[in-house]
Amino acid sequence: RCTVDDRVTRVAWLNRSTILYAGNDKWSIDNRVVILSNTKTQYSIEIHNVDIYDEGPYTCSVQTDNHPKTSRVHLIVQVPPQIVNISSDITVNEGSSVTLMCLAFGRPEPTVTWRHHSGKGQTFVSEDEYLEITGITREQSGEYECSAVNDVGVPDVRKVKVTVNYPPYISNAKNTGASVGQKGILQCEASAVPVAEFQWFKEDTRLANGLEGVRIESKGRLSTLTFFNVSEKDYGNYTCVATNKLGNTNASIILYGPGAVHDGGNAASRVAAGLCLWATLLARLLLDF
Repeated sequence: RCTVDDRVTRVAWLNRSTILYAGNDKWSIDNRVVILSNTKTQYSIEIHNVDIYDEGPYTCSVQTDNHPKTSRVHLIVQVPPQIVNISSDITVNEGSSVTLMCLAFGRPEPTVTWRHHSGKGQTFVSEDEYLEITGITREQSGEYECSAVNDVGVPDVRKVKVTVNYPPYISNAKNTGASVGQKGILQCEASAVPVAEFQWFKEDTRLANGLEGVRIESKGRLSTLTFFNVSEKDYGNYTCVATNKLGNTNASIILYGPGAVHDGGNAASRVAAGLCLWATLLARLLLDF
């Protein structure tokens, strides 16, 4: 908007050195630029759908009988934040170093913040376009959220999924008791990424699904070994082996019968403990004679 008076003979609006309007004559080929008013007191133009390229100096040039006058205004275009480049989803091995990138544009320049919500309810925050993680752990897997914020418009939010591969570890493998003729089930639970494959052994012999009255079922983290009709020969020590491309682990699990002494812990009981206890009691009885 440019203020004029009745002494003005010529007026024009310029963007840098480009004439937009001279009086009522339009010089600009941009349809967004229109004359708003050309009166004895005011000469103004309007720009529709302003974008970042419209930012810059605008000059109102006024010619009077005495001398020319100019008034200048600098148009500052505010732009809502926009994330223009962000890292793709990534899969790494545990212990690797990871760099996540989130580049954003806006006026004023947006603040970029990374957030990670862990499974334990903790929130990790980093205010930088680049997030560097050294020696990443399995607990640091999941979605990382990048948000770009300025004082214009709503924040722009994008997410990157980080998958951390790690070798199997068996989290649950309990000894189990079952009577002859009844059903017995041994369970082995392993955490791993990628998901572990399971194998079952008795002594050094690998068990096959459907043979000798047993069924092996593995789904996700859990593998079960089912005996549909337990016999005396089924009692004993079994080994669950969990394997993925990063390694393997195993646990010893005992199927025991009534009267066997066991601790019920994770792969820790021993049927032989009952024999040892009996031997100890027998020795004490002999000493009493």
